Amino acid sequence: MRRPLFLTTAAILASMIGIAHAADTQPKSWQQGLSRTDLVRQDLGAADREVIQARVDFEPGVTSPRHAHPGVEVAYVISGTFEYQLEGRAPVTLKAGDSLFIPEGVAHIAKNIGTDKGSELATYIVKKGDPLLILKP
Repeated sequence: MRRPLFLTTAAILASMIGIAHAADTQPKSWQQGLSRTDLVRQDLGAADREVIQARVDFEPGVTSPRHAHPGVEVAYVISGTFEYQLEGRAPVTLKAGDSLFIPEGVAHIAKNIGTDKGSELATYIVKKGDPLLILKP
């Protein structure tokens, strides 16, 4: 009678390990795998513009939500490899040391296509008082 109980317990443990492993291989959502650290926020002296600079860190495989900004963005890849998809353009791949200009209001996504954490330095020149990030369907 102990042998069937042992086999049943072993089967349950094996299935739990398989489920846990499958969960580890699923891509992380952007809410869990993406973080932004604001570095600079400064009035530009223009009536309605400010500059914001932030470090954005992506876990491997994480994709940002489709979004736009109320001004321009210059993305500089600090580490890792990213694919950027800007509305109306073919996707581009950037690696550490590469930069990309994103025009005001253009919907885009960024995905860490590397196997390690990737980081970008994002510099925004935006309208004061507007939300920095506008989610797009």
